[in-house]
Amino acid sequence: MSVDQEKATGWTTPRRTGVLVLASGEVIEAFGVGAQGEAVGEVCFNTAMTGYQEILTDPSYAAQIVAFTFPHIGNVGANDEDIETVDLARSAGAIGGIFAAPITAPSNHRAQGHFANWLAARGIIGLYGIDTRALTTLIRDKGMPNAVIAHSADGKFDIDALRAKAAAWSGIDGMDLVPTVGATQNFDWRETSWRLGEGYGARDGAGGFRVVAIDYGVKRNILRLLADAGCEVVVAPATATARDILALRPDGVFLSNGPGDPAETGKYAVPVIRDLLESKIPTFGICLGHQMMALAVGAKTKKMPQGHHGANHPVKDFTTGKVEIVSMNHGFAVDRESLPANARETHRSLFDGSNCGIALTDRPAFSVQHHPEASPGPQDSHYLFERFVDLMAKAKVKAA
Repeated sequence: MSVDQEKATGWTTPRRTGVLVLASGEVIEAFGVGAQGEAVGEVCFNTAMTGYQEILTDPSYAAQIVAFTFPHIGNVGANDEDIETVDLARSAGAIGGIFAAPITAPSNHRAQGHFANWLAARGIIGLYGIDTRALTTLIRDKGMPNAVIAHSADGKFDIDALRAKAAAWSGIDGMDLVPTVGATQNFDWRETSWRLGEGYGARDGAGGFRVVAIDYGVKRNILRLLADAGCEVVVAPATATARDILALRPDGVFLSNGPGDPAETGKYAVPVIRDLLESKIPTFGICLGHQMMALAVGAKTKKMPQGHHGANHPVKDFTTGKVEIVSMNHGFAVDRESLPANARETHRSLFDGSNCGIALTDRPAFSVQHHPEASPGPQDSHYLFERFVDLMAKAKVKAA
């Protein structure tokens, strides 16, 4: 509506206070919400219907802008429990969120506040009023674009400068983002899973199998499920050496999820993983940890056009013959054609046939691309934590 039309009718068009500027030059106007400012990153879409807080605080989303395909975001509000960042004082996770409709008012017994206020407090820029179906189609056809997301209450933007910033950004391919999200020193983990009416529990003291979890950007619920499985968990930074890790006398090693290009992080992580595998210590990897285990045995990884982001992905486990619905969040994948003879494929995506899991035939080690801990998502793959415990138990019997 023009200014003259607004004067004649008495109607006013709401001021657009947000923009998404793609590296290719397209400008998508929207309404800003949450934090004000601008940030550059890679735009991906997530198909989950629940768990927007867990998604945006997953460290694997570092340097990414998440477009939610589900239209109703905000109806369960925000709380202090549904956060996946281990360090609660650190705002690791997605830099932006894109929503089709305005954020709705909270209507849930666990809500502690409005989701829009939570976004602002956490420094996450949000946009609504965007046709997320069209944006999803664009990503499916052309891949995940680099872009700048911006929000300003006055609606004023230097579009040329934002275009230049988006075009100049190098992208996630070739980027090591682990130092921005991972731990910097060892610490013990005792928190267990959430239960209705009880909240999160805690393990009492030592006991059980001792697991060293290498933190490349680990999610809280992974550590909780390791604790649920009876493990004594010590979290170590990604910079820890194999000697540092073995000095903790672990019964098993866990390789965590995380953001960025696995080949880049692998420059310092893969030699450590190789040494740990040579020691024949039971090892379990998830997501980035899966990709780097594959790199450690000689396989290759590749950038995916649109990645897998959602809580409704079908994956087949060839070890059981069952199909699981799983949670996923990754933009890189292991190239199955590059897997060596000692790496057997155990899981495969039924969406696009990409590799989703391996097990080593000459070492007590396995890994999966998807997220068996969910948060959000189905719990079909929780058994993998028990599989890891069984692997440690067998190794202990063999060593006795």
